Amino acid sequence: MNKNEKFVITINREMGSGGRTVGRKLAEKLNVEFCDKALIRALTEKFSLSTEEIEKMKGRSHSWWRDLLNRLGEGQGMIPTGQIPTKLDIPTTEEIFKVETEILKGIAESASCVITGRSGFFVFRNEPNHLSILVQASMPHRIERVMRKQNMTEEEAIKTIEKVDKMRENYVQKYTNSSRYDTRNYDLVISADGKTEDEIVNLILQYIG
Repeated sequence: MNKNEKFVITINREMGSGGRTVGRKLAEKLNVEFCDKALIRALTEKFSLSTEEIEKMKGRSHSWWRDLLNRLGEGQGMIPTGQIPTKLDIPTTEEIFKVETEILKGIAESASCVITGRSGFFVFRNEPNHLSILVQASMPHRIERVMRKQNMTEEEAIKTIEKVDKMRENYVQKYTNSSRYDTRNYDLVISADGKTEDEIVNLILQYIG
């Protein structure tokens, strides 16, 4: 990946690995846009977007997605922490997947960006200046982090992780005919065990060069 040209970095992650935080901090370090599930969901829910509506927006403005962000009331490409949806369910209709894909492509066409989740490895698989990353962690690491971050008991954390793992894998398999655990989908696979989010960000920056 050439960071001196327009690029897209996609980060898939296991719940409890800290991958979303890594993506946000990486975007800050690179001074580029950051996009995650919360942003996509907020856009699609607030504006009830369809692929037809997005095509119309594209015809009216090259920065159609930025117009949406401005209307959403967010100027930096991220939703304030207090506004992040907490639902664990993942939309699985084909129309929603198509809309999410169009939004992601619109962001990447306009500027360099870091995207977490949303099957980014698949959406941008043919993008020439694309870096695909998977952030993993052992189950004990994931459980401890989810307990700490979401104030859960160990039992609650285990059940939540198992539920999210299953939903995310089903989502990826349905729309990409692949597995989120298939390392062939990624340029770089990182274990979060024994590392802080900042240390993982530094590893990625070293890899980019």
